[in-house]
Amino acid sequence: MNDQHVILVDEKDNVTGTIGKMEAHTKGILHRAFSIFIFNSKNEMLLQQRAFSKYHSAGLWSNACCSHPYPGEDTKAAARRRLQEELGFTTNIQKIFDFIYTTSFDNGLIENEFDHVFIGERDGDIKINPDEVHDYAFVSMRVLKQELQQDPEKFTAWFHLAFPRIENWWAQNLNK
Repeated sequence: MNDQHVILVDEKDNVTGTIGKMEAHTKGILHRAFSIFIFNSKNEMLLQQRAFSKYHSAGLWSNACCSHPYPGEDTKAAARRRLQEELGFTTNIQKIFDFIYTTSFDNGLIENEFDHVFIGERDGDIKINPDEVHDYAFVSMRVLKQELQQDPEKFTAWFHLAFPRIENWWAQNLNK
């Protein structure tokens, strides 16, 4: 991970440079990221439990996939690449919104990310990469909302922030 670089951006997602991934997370510098939310044909959301070896939020549940594009890499292409690397599949995805969030972790790392949020669909096999993902599940929006309220510590910080917007999008587009 120390060799990976992330794309630094301003509040309008204009590129301002690159920096090592760990340095960005140590100093809390704003950088580009993406989050992917996948639904199956039953309108259930795919969740992944992050591997216990992750450098932050280890073992927590979150959306299907999150990561950073490489310098010079298109964000949507990076999102599709990471779906394959983490969950063993690709699918058509579309961007539905973006947001900036900042959160600090107990280990001293800080996420300060301009997050591009994509959605897609999947009903086929999932082949998790155990270096990235410990487990996965498809969960209904109703059950997921209850779990977020009853056991909020089980979920990543960014998932808590993105979920209300995803829930609103879902209600307008899939829950018909």
